[in-house]
Amino acid sequence: MTATTSADRVEQAPPRQAPQPTGTARGRLRALDGLRLLAALMVAGYHYGGRGGEVAASWGTSPRAQFPTVSPWLAYGCLGVQIFFVISGFVICMSSWGRPLRSFFTSRVARLYPAYWAALLLVTAVFALPWVAYRTVPLSDLLVNFTMLQQPAGADRVLGVCWTLWAELRFYALFALFVVLPGGGRRRILLFCAVWTLAALFAGAADSELAELVLMPQYAPFFVGGIGLYLVYRDRRDVLGWAVAVTGWLIGQQRAVAGLWHAPDPRFFSYRSEWVIVAVVTAGFVAVALIAVGRLAWARWGWLTVAGALTYPFYLVHEHLGWVAIDLLHQRLGISSALTFGGTLALMLGLAWLLHRWVERPLTPVLRRALTRC
Repeated sequence: MTATTSADRVEQAPPRQAPQPTGTARGRLRALDGLRLLAALMVAGYHYGGRGGEVAASWGTSPRAQFPTVSPWLAYGCLGVQIFFVISGFVICMSSWGRPLRSFFTSRVARLYPAYWAALLLVTAVFALPWVAYRTVPLSDLLVNFTMLQQPAGADRVLGVCWTLWAELRFYALFALFVVLPGGGRRRILLFCAVWTLAALFAGAADSELAELVLMPQYAPFFVGGIGLYLVYRDRRDVLGWAVAVTGWLIGQQRAVAGLWHAPDPRFFSYRSEWVIVAVVTAGFVAVALIAVGRLAWARWGWLTVAGALTYPFYLVHEHLGWVAIDLLHQRLGISSALTFGGTLALMLGLAWLLHRWVERPLTPVLRRALTRC
C-alpha cells in the first residue's frame, strides 16, 4: 500500500501531551501487522481474480471465467488500498510522535527504498526474459523509477502498485511540513486533520488538477481517519480523536463508492454493490478502531510480526511477477486454476520473505545510518 502497507515498528512513543492509553496493550501491535497482510492479500486477490487486463492474458481467459463464484467478490479486494491508507495514517502519526523532521525523513526513506529498489530490478530482469510476454519500460523511465517520482515525472511505471506509494509520499510530505516540522503535538495534529479535510473537499469541488494532486481528496479521509484512531489509541476518551476518525470514515466511504461504484453495465468487467463497498470500508475502520482501543490486544502470536514484515515486499512484487507465475503454472504447466491461484500467492509470499531477509534486514539499517550521518 502502503503502501504502508510495510513492517514499520508499531510501538507506542511515550506520550507528551496526552494521557497514557487506557486498557491498551503496550508494545508491538501485532494485530495491526496481521491487518496489513490481510489488506495486501485482498489487493492480490483483486489483481489475480477480480479484474481483467494483463491478468486475463496470463490465465488465457477472463478471471471471471476461471472463478465464476468468487471473482465478483475478489473485485472488492481493491479496497485493501483504502485500508492500507487508514493503517498508514495511524502508523505515521505514531512513529513520528516526538521525532524531529530529520529522524522522520530518515526512517521513511530507509524503510521504503531498499525493497522498492530490489523489486524494480527483479521485475525488470524477469520481464526481460525472452519467454515472458510482458515488456520492460524504456531505460530512461526505469532510471526515473528509482526515485519513486515517476508519476509526476511522466515516466512509465515499472510496478503497477507504485501509484499507492506516490499517494503515501504526498501524505508524508504534508504531514512532515505541517505537523513534524512545527514540532508536532496533539493540537497541531487536530488542526492538520481539520484543515486537510476541508481543503481536500474544496479541491474536489473546485475540479483543480493541481489541488487534487496535492490534497488527494479521494484518499485524504482514510489517512485522516487513521490519524484520528491513533489519537484514540493514546487516549480512548479523546472525543476529538473519535470525531476525526468518524469524519474520515463518513467521507471516505462516499469517496470509495464514488470511485468504484457504477450501475450494472455489460461494458464494465465487474459490478460492485454500493452496500458492499460501504461495508468493506467500514470493516477496515472498525478493525483499526478495535486495535486502537485494545480489543485485539489478545492477538499476540509471533507469526503476526512475520506477516507484518512480509507485507511491503509482497505488495511490491505480487502483481507483475504474479502474472508471470500464473502464466507459467496455468498455461504452460497445465495446473488447475485453484492450485495456480494458491500457488502464486505462496510463491509471492516466499519471494517477499527472501526480499525481507536478504534486502530489507541488511540494507535498511545501513541506509538509515548513512542518512543520519548526512
